[in-house]
Amino acid sequence: MAAPLVEVSDQPNAEAERILGDGLAAFNEAVTGYNDRRLLTVLIRDPVTQEILGGITGKTTLGMAFLDLFHLPEALRGSGLGSQLLHAFEDEARRRGCANAVLYTLSFQAPGFYEKHGWVRFGEVPCEPEGSSRVFLSKRL
Repeated sequence: MAAPLVEVSDQPNAEAERILGDGLAAFNEAVTGYNDRRLLTVLIRDPVTQEILGGITGKTTLGMAFLDLFHLPEALRGSGLGSQLLHAFEDEARRRGCANAVLYTLSFQAPGFYEKHGWVRFGEVPCEPEGSSRVFLSKRL
């Protein structure tokens, strides 16, 4: 049998996401006895056009919530919508049985916003541009 090929890409690949996700879920289920991995999305839509204006994407699995992406357009910042979205994310994670949540942000993005909402730094790794860092935060739900 020929050796498997290693492929590096910067293109989205839904089939790869499905295969990797299914494989990981099967492994975790074999070890834990269950598979509770689910996407968790909290969005804001334009009331007229229904266009997505911003929101949060993440997932829940094995008692943990992972906040992956959080974006609000500049015009909506400072309105309280960010706090509302974060609370909705946390509430849904609790409803799903999650006891903890984790995320990372950049030092020039929003660590203070999360800390104001009870998230706690547990790590920081320098990154580009110089003087910046990835800030890792967690919260007991």
